[in-house]
Amino acid sequence: MTNFEQLGIRPEWCEVLRHQGIAVPTPVQERSIPVLLGGRDIIAEAQTGTGKTLAFLLPIIQKINVSDRSPQALIIAPTRELALQITEEAKKLTANDDKIHVLAVYGGQDVEKQLRKLNNGTQIVVGTPGRLLDHLRRGTLKLDNVRKLVLDEADQMLHMGFLDDVETILRELPHKRQTMLFSATMPKGIRVLAKNYMKDPEDVKVSSKSVIPIHQIRQQVLECTDRGKFAALCGMIDTYRPYLAIIFCRTKRRASKLNEDLREAGYDSDELHGDLSQAKRENVMKKFRDAKLQVLVATDVAARGLDVEGITHVFNYDIPHDAESYIHRIGRTGRAGGTGLAVTFATQHDRPELARIEEGTNQKLNRIQWTSEGPVASTGATRRSIHSEGDEERGGRSAGTGSARRGSGRNDRRDGGRSGRGSRGGAGGRSGGRSGGRSGEERSTGRGSARSSDSSRGTGQGGRGDASRGEERSSSGWAGRSADKRTAGRGGAGTGRPDSAGRGPGRGDRRDSRRGR
Repeated sequence: MTNFEQLGIRPEWCEVLRHQGIAVPTPVQERSIPVLLGGRDIIAEAQTGTGKTLAFLLPIIQKINVSDRSPQALIIAPTRELALQITEEAKKLTANDDKIHVLAVYGGQDVEKQLRKLNNGTQIVVGTPGRLLDHLRRGTLKLDNVRKLVLDEADQMLHMGFLDDVETILRELPHKRQTMLFSATMPKGIRVLAKNYMKDPEDVKVSSKSVIPIHQIRQQVLECTDRGKFAALCGMIDTYRPYLAIIFCRTKRRASKLNEDLREAGYDSDELHGDLSQAKRENVMKKFRDAKLQVLVATDVAARGLDVEGITHVFNYDIPHDAESYIHRIGRTGRAGGTGLAVTFATQHDRPELARIEEGTNQKLNRIQWTSEGPVASTGATRRSIHSEGDEERGGRSAGTGSARRGSGRNDRRDGGRSGRGSRGGAGGRSGGRSGGRSGEERSTGRGSARSSDSSRGTGQGGRGDASRGEERSSSGWAGRSADKRTAGRGGAGTGRPDSAGRGPGRGDRRDSRRGR
């Protein structure tokens, strides 16, 4: 088995890797590092989570001239989060070498602080196109000595409209340089960029068996109506009890609204999108990485390239537009050889996108529906429960990760996530209807007790009307087609009014529930 030293990495850096628990290179590292150490340009097609960051950082760090404090390597990333992740990875590698300096340059950060650090000298600059251009126009970033250029997540820069900015930056770089292009996919625009700005690049394409294969991630399509989507999401979260989960929405407004609804329903969630300040974004990501919140509602752009250990579930609340976006989304789970579960919510209007995703990923996704008894396979007249099949991925690491709702003790929840004990917190709050092997009577009352944190109130307020909605969802095919079925059982028991947009219990019920907790 190949090790890093055999690839040409010096012993001192191999020792740093061993201290971090990294001993065996991934396929993209094994194929890229020798090429880069040899000084050649490279086009590496590999999905996120395959270890490509180390594939370009190790050769760069090994070639840095520590006696020169001017920028020698420039790494361009499409988002602030990805730029920060690369910077943190580089700083971990160079933590014991005070002669190598790394700086992240991105929007939303104090420009004066960046200027001071640039003036003090830094050999590796990691940045987003917009802020890099800003420094170039100010004359505060000199690229005359840059000999290493990395374009990471190049396809995303194309989709975000950054290619013109990237080309402007490339024209400021010395002609004599080594260029490294890493991307999950290689659309035409990226190929044109490579042809214009790279010299005889080596093509490295990691085969589908070597990357984080999407087939390694358990994938499901949950057929639903727009009205019933939120209730189905809550049911899936409660059933699978993720350790950490990302929920994807198409727009910033949609993500903010869904997070508001989840928090109102009692879930430990937060949002990540472009309208947040940088300080807020960093605070949200820190809480998510520390498992202080379990559900992150995000847009595609904000979550691009995020590598967070322990993400067990991805929920596509809004269906991706194409197969490429789908792959990037579900790649947040099942990383570094792990497994995960990805659930895509689809209404009848989403059929074209679903067909494109299946064609682009060369697979037929399993259809399921949400019922009062949990998720069931959607196979026309023949339907079977898949609740027991989901045991292995509930919580990802082990069955039963604890509740995603606020009110359960944080320490207990984290312990439950890692040990599989599934701590729920609250004397009676989770005792009714959440554990395996529930009876039919318990199922009908379980959701009420979960919301009220008092088992005696389970059938009154806060229930989501599962028993009646079970009739609606028991129809084969796309759930809840007829108007009378959609209106059946929407309100909580005794509320006398339906929920809006299938969002579970009414506001008054939720307030009662929260007071119970």
